Amino acid sequence: MSPSEANNSKSPARRPDLSLEAFALGMLRRDRAVMGQAITLVESNRTEDHDLAERLLTRLLPETGNAIRVGITGVPGVGKSTFIDVLGTHLTGSGHRVAVLAVDPSSGVSGGSILGDKTRMPRLATDDNAFIRPSPSGGVLGGVARKTRETMHLCEAAGFDVVLVETVGVGQSETIVAEMTDFFLALMLPGAGDELQGIKRGLLELADLVVINKADGDNEPAAKRAAREYANAMHFMRPADSDWIPPVLTCSARERTGIDEIWRTIADRHESLRASGRLDEKRRQQRLGWLHSLIDEHLRRMVNSHPAVQALRREVEAAVLAGRIPSATGARQILDAFTQGQVSGDATDL
Repeated sequence: MSPSEANNSKSPARRPDLSLEAFALGMLRRDRAVMGQAITLVESNRTEDHDLAERLLTRLLPETGNAIRVGITGVPGVGKSTFIDVLGTHLTGSGHRVAVLAVDPSSGVSGGSILGDKTRMPRLATDDNAFIRPSPSGGVLGGVARKTRETMHLCEAAGFDVVLVETVGVGQSETIVAEMTDFFLALMLPGAGDELQGIKRGLLELADLVVINKADGDNEPAAKRAAREYANAMHFMRPADSDWIPPVLTCSARERTGIDEIWRTIADRHESLRASGRLDEKRRQQRLGWLHSLIDEHLRRMVNSHPAVQALRREVEAAVLAGRIPSATGARQILDAFTQGQVSGDATDL
């Protein structure tokens, strides 16, 4: 199978006979089939896969951290997929190797997801220097896939020097992606009514760059007007970095204009952070945030799977739903059942 065919195919199922070294060597050799299997491994919810996934991440850790990590967000309809397709092919045409982690919203009813980003990024999907990984969010707060951070590290170990993380543009996804990337880009629409009324203050405080997309044809005057309004608003925001007032640019992904200036802004800012040593500090904080999020995840899993909690949970939930007890009381009762069960279990083990 050619690289482009592998890029277009569904992620292959992990071969159970692959050893740690087989996974690691396949990743370092940029074997796309092994790469897909390794990502499937770290995304797995199966307990028996967790140990191998952690050992693989540890084995590959020295090979990570060399990519420019860019988060991209925007409301549905802003043209994120088309923008990423155009930006990605611009980068591969300049000699970069680009990985796209496109997080799909999982259905709250069925748990399924569309996983259609490859069809919306037709140029990148057939580009030998690009890798697209659509992953369902799994219902995680903010729509960010549970293992996006691990997947990013695997992509870096496989030699991709630019990683683009697309959010679904809802809820707290912007904050989560901003915390795991080096540069956060907010894509906006022109002519969507009063631009300033639509501004999400929290989003603009996270953004390192605001881009007004669809600045073409009849939309161009509205896009320029929106850019001026956003630029004025940015001066009243509290920037994430005191030395950087996020610029506001316009582009047309459809006509492939403005893309070069956008990438120069990203690359120049990344180089400035690297030269000053602030990128290293940012990465350290990313690792710390990753640690805390994994602790939260594991604790939640431990609590929910504990027999004492399972025996009590339905009763507590019914009481909360009926308004007999406040949610805070219900949470305390469940946590008390967990901690007391842990103590009881420890004593029994002794």
